[in-house]
Amino acid sequence: MELHVASRMKNYEEGIFQILNEKKEELTAQGKKVYNLSVGTPDFPPSQEVMEAVTRAAQDPENYKYALKDLPELIDAVIRRYRKRYGVELAGDEVMSVYGSQEGITHIGLSLCDAGDLVLVPDPGYPIFGIGPSLAGAVLETYPLTEENGYVPDLEALSEAADRAKFMIVSYPMNPICKCAPEGFYERLVPWAAAHDLIIIHDNAYSDIIFDGRKGRSILAVPGAKEVCVEFFSLSKTYNYTGARMSFLVGNQEIIANFKKLRSQIDYGTFLPVQYGAIAALEGPDEPILKQCAEYQRRRDALCGGLRAAGWNVPDSEGTMFAWAAIPEGFQDDVDFVMQLMERTGVLCTPGSSFGTLGRGHVRFALTLPVSEIEEAVEAVKKSGILKQS
Repeated sequence: MELHVASRMKNYEEGIFQILNEKKEELTAQGKKVYNLSVGTPDFPPSQEVMEAVTRAAQDPENYKYALKDLPELIDAVIRRYRKRYGVELAGDEVMSVYGSQEGITHIGLSLCDAGDLVLVPDPGYPIFGIGPSLAGAVLETYPLTEENGYVPDLEALSEAADRAKFMIVSYPMNPICKCAPEGFYERLVPWAAAHDLIIIHDNAYSDIIFDGRKGRSILAVPGAKEVCVEFFSLSKTYNYTGARMSFLVGNQEIIANFKKLRSQIDYGTFLPVQYGAIAALEGPDEPILKQCAEYQRRRDALCGGLRAAGWNVPDSEGTMFAWAAIPEGFQDDVDFVMQLMERTGVLCTPGSSFGTLGRGHVRFALTLPVSEIEEAVEAVKKSGILKQS
């Protein structure tokens, strides 16, 4: 039998993280020390209260039935969190859960786009920003994020495309470039989108991991934002609830009602013990979140500052659990550099070309090891001599 798969599969290569993991296992089998700074999975545990809430709920056999909808207590917890954290008032019909932001971004295009509709996505950008709309048959147009434009879209240059586009994906603090939205950007973006009848989808995964005194925001805090915007809010990074896959879409009621209709055809609701754990997370104190952010900043300082001292100009990350840098002088290809770095130092990072055309020549580090191990990794890079290659 000759198997004929969907033609769209030609567009999807084996995930870079799978390739890097195979290389990691190869090095480990050789007895080499490996410093895995590639995948952004938090190494911090969930709070004890969250784990206890999941455990209690898992002891009730009633909680193993189809959930069918979000618990009212969960929706209320999101509403309270947005009010406290962002100063944003939400109504119950302006909140819905999704099975992680990646799933939500994957499917929301199906509820908004017809085949051939235009969608604006960032370059560099997280891969699912483009993959999700493409699955809906959308046509992608990238907008550049560069140092010259302050790592924000040039709205004036995008005006003609905005008139033709169905929606635009924006994300700050942004993975992979580790930049926060500058002051006033959301205030310019919202009325611009309204003038062009353009939906804004904001991925707000990292607003609790921001450094040097910056403040994470919700785009919905801008007056009029709910007319044109929805926002994905994730528990993965703030609360280390990654494997539980619990995120929310909040904002424009009509977009959310439409998305609920789609998801009702493919989902029976989030496992109830996971919902109870999410309630515990959202109702918990802020102190552990702030303490965790401070630890990420110490890791940022150890990695970025350490590599700069070693001769590699790695800028300080402004936010997210990552750092982003151009590859050192003497190298032309980011994938080749990443493979050489692994072989010579045991340090794993992600090639920037995985995040788009403008990611080429860059790498992304995940701040997922303790400071002491990051310092070891920096020392391994320094001793390898790889930074002296020219």
